[in-house]
Amino acid sequence: MISIRRSIALALLFAAAIGLATPVLAEDKPADAQGDAAKAQAAAAVCAGCHGAEGISPIPTQPNLAGMPSAYLTKELRHFKSGQRDDAIMKGFAATLSDDDMKLLGAYFSAKPAGTIGSKDLKLAKTAERLYRGGDATRGIPACAGCHSPSGAGIAAQYPRIGGQHAEYTLAQLNNFRSGKRGVASKDDPNANGKMMATIASRLTDAEVKALAEYTAALKAN
Repeated sequence: MISIRRSIALALLFAAAIGLATPVLAEDKPADAQGDAAKAQAAAAVCAGCHGAEGISPIPTQPNLAGMPSAYLTKELRHFKSGQRDDAIMKGFAATLSDDDMKLLGAYFSAKPAGTIGSKDLKLAKTAERLYRGGDATRGIPACAGCHSPSGAGIAAQYPRIGGQHAEYTLAQLNNFRSGKRGVASKDDPNANGKMMATIASRLTDAEVKALAEYTAALKAN
């Protein structure tokens, strides 16, 4: 009898706990999620002029953001805000964002389906295939596929998606790494991956960076 009474009491207590918890789960969490989504969409609307409403840029010199690793996008926004990555327009935009805003934007664009731009010079792109897939050990150049994957999809939180990116944008960034404009360290962020990329890019020829930009534009990183 005592056991039965105790079981009933525990069941009632559990039911009461669920009854109290259910309104919190049903009302608060969806509201927060909806609020975050609305906030991210509103912030992303500012990005649409350069990066497209769905993260596919209509401007070849501006990057596609759709399908980029969320943590990578967040990190780059931090770099723009701190000045570690130099771009007047992006620094001005990032200056208005909190760290939570950056994470929301990263998640927003990461969830968008990536597209493929395609190469404008398939003959030139073909010359970069061996370098992209196998690198050049004699010059200390690792395979691009090792970090960015054979399809160019990248590795979440570490290396960006470069497959299907505008060739013009990729070429500009490779040259920024070659010149030292990108890949710099700061007191708060040693930027190990950026420094590594700067070292690798410095070993590439002008012809190779152009060919790699065309090659990656044609990759289908889905």
